[in-house]
Amino acid sequence: MLSQNQRTTILELAGQGVSRHEIARVLKISRGTVKKVLRSGQSAVPLMERAEKCEPYRQRILELLSSCKGNLVRVLEELSAQGANLSYPALTAYCRRHGIGQAPVAPAGRYHFSPGEELQHDTSPHQVKLGGKLRKVQTASAVLCYSRMLFFQMYPTFQRFDCKVFLTEALRYFNGSTARVMIDNTHVVVLRGTGRAMVSVPEMAAFASRYGFQFAAHELGDANRSARVERPFAFIENNFLAGRSFADWQDANRQARQWCDRVNATYKKHLHAVPRELFAIEQQHLHPLPVWVPEVYRLHERVVDVEGYVTVNTNRYSVPVDWIGRRVEVRETRDKIEIQLDARHLITHRRVEDAEHRHIMLAEHRPPRGVKRPDPHPEEAQILKLVPEIASYVAALKTNSRKLVVLALRQLLRMVREYPRDALLVAIGEAQRYGLYDLDRVERMILRRIARDYFLLNNDPEGGQ
Repeated sequence: MLSQNQRTTILELAGQGVSRHEIARVLKISRGTVKKVLRSGQSAVPLMERAEKCEPYRQRILELLSSCKGNLVRVLEELSAQGANLSYPALTAYCRRHGIGQAPVAPAGRYHFSPGEELQHDTSPHQVKLGGKLRKVQTASAVLCYSRMLFFQMYPTFQRFDCKVFLTEALRYFNGSTARVMIDNTHVVVLRGTGRAMVSVPEMAAFASRYGFQFAAHELGDANRSARVERPFAFIENNFLAGRSFADWQDANRQARQWCDRVNATYKKHLHAVPRELFAIEQQHLHPLPVWVPEVYRLHERVVDVEGYVTVNTNRYSVPVDWIGRRVEVRETRDKIEIQLDARHLITHRRVEDAEHRHIMLAEHRPPRGVKRPDPHPEEAQILKLVPEIASYVAALKTNSRKLVVLALRQLLRMVREYPRDALLVAIGEAQRYGLYDLDRVERMILRRIARDYFLLNNDPEGGQ
């Protein structure tokens, strides 16, 4: 269909005496089309008065749209079952032209931020070649809303611990914090509610108060509210990650920081400025960081296993062999695993970020060649020395006990030392016969037998013997 400008041109050229053939050649249209325009003598585009196939079914479409929950595929199926001969494109085009089932289009808004007012934070998954393998990583990004300064890092997972590590690194990179940090209603920060009704997890609220900001969440569906941090993800994927590979996580995050330095010093057309230059203004309005920025850590309690290792995130870290069976405190930071037995005994390992089921042994924990490791179960030898008759039960207990072997053996050793030998042997014999390795139940069996055999009660009401 010709536009109004084309029709006006045809009429003007014809008025100047130009032939129809020449008009058709210049405008690259058919001579029949030129003839029709000249015959009408009007530059306005004629209205196409054509009956719409869906118009007779308008009321039925409105009814079905409600009962079918807005699904036009189901609406078409119901209309076809009632004899209507309509295509799906015809139905959707009709509904689109007449605004049936269509939400009114709202223009995108624009948000203005003053220096130091807000930092936006979000995460996005990406495919990255890491250590020679293509794998999925979580990219965490932070953007200052006024200067558009960008900072991002990559992590294998993104939990509350990782969120605090990243935000600490981001605030150090910006050398200050804004009054507000906008998030995307993530469960890592949100305890309950959304948007303005969002309530932060106490742990994250305490973290925010340390740096002088508050978490805020945008309303559901208001994607424009977090546009400052959403847009750079495509830039990161198509620019930074394109054609790059990384040796490990440290290499990836080191290159990410260097790339941010370069991008933040580059002129941006949409800003008509360089983010680093705008940051010189915004930095004066940021809250200064505390004098001492504590290292983010995650605390665990573990019992050293029989091989002399402590397990964190499927990876096993070595400790001295004389710690076997003892309870230790494990402090997990961004780069280290610190295992502490008491105030004077501390072991430090380099943290493995991935869950790789690896064994990490320090050189000082490796026994010299030819020297056997000490017996991990000295309690077993003591039990067999005191009661050699239960050797088969002890061997089965080590395999079938639901407790840690060292704890089960310690409980059994205590029972051997505290209870009469005869009652102990009878109860353990019954337990072995029925395949019972729950020592708490075995101990109750011993106590019942002791109460029956050793504490005879006088039930004669007249006091007879």
